Amino acid sequence: MAYAHDCDADAAARSAVPATLKVLVAGGFGAGKTTFVGAVSEIEPLSTEELLSDLGAADDPLDGVEAKATTTVALDFGRITLDGRHVLYLFGMPGQHRFWFLWEELCAGALGAVVLADTRRLADCFPAVDFFERRGIAFVVAVNEFDEAHRYAPDEVRAAVGLGPEVPVVRCDARLTGSGTGALAALVRHLLCLSNESGGLP
Repeated sequence: MAYAHDCDADAAARSAVPATLKVLVAGGFGAGKTTFVGAVSEIEPLSTEELLSDLGAADDPLDGVEAKATTTVALDFGRITLDGRHVLYLFGMPGQHRFWFLWEELCAGALGAVVLADTRRLADCFPAVDFFERRGIAFVVAVNEFDEAHRYAPDEVRAAVGLGPEVPVVRCDARLTGSGTGALAALVRHLLCLSNESGGLP
């Protein structure tokens, strides 16, 4: 029948189109989001980094990140091809308070998120954690281990941030591709666990 043939053609066309998956990378100012996206992306990442100015110093104090010279003013964007059918798009969210209004639009359609925690300024990841918890977006916390920064055990970070036992906490070096993909793999495992528990992805 022609109808059946048309249905088969439509199904084949749909299967040929890659399924796109959206993941957010969030965290405080200077936590390493741009570095993370750049390390794991297979393409040259789109970045909206701008030089820090004296004007923004009052809004974005550099305590603990004195060497930082640039900041993201909109978003970072990267891509990872998982296989012939699945493409992962990464959206790095700006950490500065004055750009938080972008978060709502960036989170639309997101499958989940990686929240980077900087142990030099651990409280700076609280807003992102609260944002995702309030919207029911699944996330993992990746502790970005900066050189010479204090090393905390995952359970110490969990207690300090007030995370529930269901939220994974992993160590990460945002500069290293393997470490970044490990954090993303932890997010995928977390999403699969939630899917198995609820009968579908959150």
